[in-house]
Formats: sequence, structure tokens, C-alpha cells
Amino acid sequence: MLVGLLLICLAAVSWGTTGATMTLLARDASAGPLLVGWARLAVAAPVLLLAAWISQRRAAIAVPATAPRPWTTADTARCLVLGAAMAAYQVCYFRAVTLTGVAVAALLAICSAPLMIALLAGALLQERLTPVVRLSLVMAVTGTALLVVGPRGLGEISGGFGLGALLALGAGLSYAVYAVAAKRLLVRMAPLPQAAATFTLAALLLSPVLLAERAVGAQLAAGWPLLLYLGLGPTAASYALFTIGLTRVPATLAGIATLLEPLTAATLGLLWFGESLGLAGAIGAALLLAALALLALAPSRRG
Repeated sequence: MLVGLLLICLAAVSWGTTGATMTLLARDASAGPLLVGWARLAVAAPVLLLAAWISQRRAAIAVPATAPRPWTTADTARCLVLGAAMAAYQVCYFRAVTLTGVAVAALLAICSAPLMIALLAGALLQERLTPVVRLSLVMAVTGTALLVVGPRGLGEISGGFGLGALLALGAGLSYAVYAVAAKRLLVRMAPLPQAAATFTLAALLLSPVLLAERAVGAQLAAGWPLLLYLGLGPTAASYALFTIGLTRVPATLAGIATLLEPLTAATLGLLWFGESLGLAGAIGAALLLAALALLALAPSRRG
């Protein structure tokens, strides 16, 4: 389980660079959030499709082909759910940021996701919440809340939430649905083909947002280096690592481990953009790291 947890942590650290990349794209290329969300999917999809094709060719050469189990309608439905959940996350999260600000959107989306994953995994995957997982979950969510709120203070995020808050919670739910559906489909589909199918479907579903964007060509031309990085690093490579790690780790633990994302984002903000964690943020970071260490050192148990 430790190797799987490490892979998921690496993916989360890479995801943590997304916010800094978005800031640079908005500043230097005037790129809109929905366009960036589509671009990262459009870049990642062909890369993952190629990687999946290569891995399957190598597997076919190394191991004699066996008759696969028949693909069912339920399997197709799960693939569609994965693609829809990934597309919905882009729309909900980036739109929520414009309505509530980064603090509120991140607090609601990132902190709610592990809780929703734990509930869905318990209901659909029969994963039992052991005492260690429960304690880690509480520590991780509390730490993330402090980490997000710490640099800004409660007063700045206590305004009206409205539609933006609902969209941020929708982003957390979208990610939870993705994680649980991916875990369930891994018994029928290898990690790389699953990730490739997910991002291809998500890119197709999100393509209509381009009709609402202005000067798409100019934005892509101005921001292509960062968009390329965003699609290859925090998207294609990271979700491949996450999916592979998910084969070794229960979905609930994976959801907790991904809370390294806001810790990475806060660190980049501190080093590159002159932000400050504050006392509450520092305590939150310590709680988050302690929760991850507790998970890594605890014996593996499955419900």
C-alpha cells in the first residue's frame, strides 16, 4: 500500500502547481478559466491514449492474450460517469473561483472531497472506515481548512456563498464520484486505458465551452507553453500516477492523500507570489502532514 500512497502523493503535489500556473496564464495570456480547463484535458487526452496503446502492445507481446471478460453496459456507463465527472469538475471549480474567490472555492471543494469519497466508498465499495482512517480524515480535513483560511482570515471568506458555494461543493462531489468510479472500474480496465478514456470523454464533453470564449486562438497562442505543461504534468502524468496508485490504495485513503494539493499550492504561493501562511496555516500544514504520516505508517486494512 505504501507504494500506491506515494504515487498518489506525487500526483497531488503536481496538482498543487495548477493554481500557480492558472495565475500566470491569467496574467500573461489573459486566458479564461474554462478555456484552461478544456486545454488541459485536450492536451492530456492524446498523450494518455498513446501511452495506453504502447502499454497494451507491450503487454500483448510479453504475455499471451487471454479471452477478456465481455464488456457490459454497466462498464460503459462507468466510463461515461468518469468522463462526465472530470468535465464537471473543471466547470464547477473554475466557475466557483470567479464567483467566490480562490479561498472559498478551494475550502469547499478540496475539503469536501475526502468526506464525500469516504461516504461513497463505504456505500458503493464496502470500504470500512477504520479508527486510523477516521482520525486521519478528521486531521486532514481540519488541516486543509486551516491551510486555506490561514493566510486570509475568516472575515474575508464569510461573505455570501450563493451559487459559487454550490458549484464549489459540486466540484468536490465531481471529484469524489470520479475517484470512486475509477476505483470500481479498475477491476475491469487497466489504469492507463482508463485514464485515457476518462480524459478523452471529458475533453469532448467540455468542448462546447469554447463557443462561449472570446479570442480563443489568441489566448492559446499566448499561453501555449504553460498550457502544454498543464496538460502534460499536472494532468496526464499526475492522473496516470493517481490511477495506478488507486489500484493499491482504498479510495478513502486516496482522497485523504490528495489533500497534499493545497499544501503544495500554499508553498508555491509563499515562495513565488509572496503570500503568507500565517499561524493557522502553519498549524494546518502540520496537521495535514501528520495525517499523511499516520496513513503511511498504519497497517493496511480493507473492509
